[in-house]
Amino acid sequence: MRVTHLSLSDFRNYCEAEVPFTRGLNLIVGRNGQGKTNLVEAIAYFSNLGSHRVTGDSAMIRAGATTAIVRMKAAVEERDVLLEVQLNREKANRAQVNKNGVRPRELTRWFSCVVFAPEDLALVKGDPSIRRRFLDEAVAARNPVFAGVLADYERVVRQRTTLLKTARSHTAAGSVEATLSVWDDQLVDLGVRIMAARRSLVRVLGSPLASGYASIVEHDHRPQISLIESVTQTLKRRSVSRETSNDSTSLEADVSRETLELQFREALANVRRQELDRGVTLVGPHRDDALFELNALPVKGYASHGESWSFALALRLSLAKLLREESPSGDPVIILDDVFAELDARRRAALMTEVSAFEQVIVTAAVEGDVPEGKWHRVRIEAGAVQEIGNDGDLASGVEVNFV
Repeated sequence: MRVTHLSLSDFRNYCEAEVPFTRGLNLIVGRNGQGKTNLVEAIAYFSNLGSHRVTGDSAMIRAGATTAIVRMKAAVEERDVLLEVQLNREKANRAQVNKNGVRPRELTRWFSCVVFAPEDLALVKGDPSIRRRFLDEAVAARNPVFAGVLADYERVVRQRTTLLKTARSHTAAGSVEATLSVWDDQLVDLGVRIMAARRSLVRVLGSPLASGYASIVEHDHRPQISLIESVTQTLKRRSVSRETSNDSTSLEADVSRETLELQFREALANVRRQELDRGVTLVGPHRDDALFELNALPVKGYASHGESWSFALALRLSLAKLLREESPSGDPVIILDDVFAELDARRRAALMTEVSAFEQVIVTAAVEGDVPEGKWHRVRIEAGAVQEIGNDGDLASGVEVNFV
């Protein structure tokens, strides 16, 4: 699949913008602060209904506006599709596919991309929530139906947690406990589906992660990814001491859904008193983490800056290769957002070699010299205008854009 055209209205610092893209290599170049990342952020929104820079949608609406509109033409299996999303400050977002109204989550069924960005360093150095987001976005990219499962699970956690907080009132404790079992059923049902999907993802990412890391670093540092699940950890704390327990979940053997459900329910029973005392849902995928390792040591705390960067890049690359192999719609679009500035010349060349085989690659850069040579379709952003430039470097056309 590939992007053929992007239209923006009141998105970030753009009042209006029209930007064409081609098959193959696309370069968005311009000084920092001109809006390069805003363009790829708009494209990526159609893949996961979120930004790789912020957690909410309001920041993507231009200052002073109440609504932002993003339209994107994409070629999916040689079929032209028009995707549109309207981001609203005060009400729910709206979406269309080929001018027909759909739920926003339906957009992810039509478009897939993998974004490499400087923020990816937080995958290995940041909080567990960042790694959970990576896992869940990857799961939804493999199977868009899971976008609904994840949304439903978050809703159940919120409502169950509200009920637990109510139970802290002694007068309401009895009635709350009777109602809690209903939410437990939903929590377990949805949670087990997410746990199984994450386990499947981690299993299949192992091989492409190793090959991707080796291609970037040219050394075998034995990169590995495993899961730290709150259900498993709760049960382990009941059976063995912390000193003898292993923090990560073994994925060597498939575990049936029935077994996962039993384990989840047992873990909930073990923490019931704590949950009622604290008013918090303590067990489930929303409390899980991923463990990234090099040479059997955690990347976080042990790896160098370069090794951490290489692991993050290899992780994104492994996901891109997996989606390429599994998706009936063809390659995901590869987006490299200001990544080359963070890499030395050898890693730049290695990463470029890995991604060049994909149907479409979109790169942002402040300095053209940071980008490896290639047959690039250039879009230059400079002095308040988006300018399309031919491969020979001559100015081909310009579309005025008002910056605020």
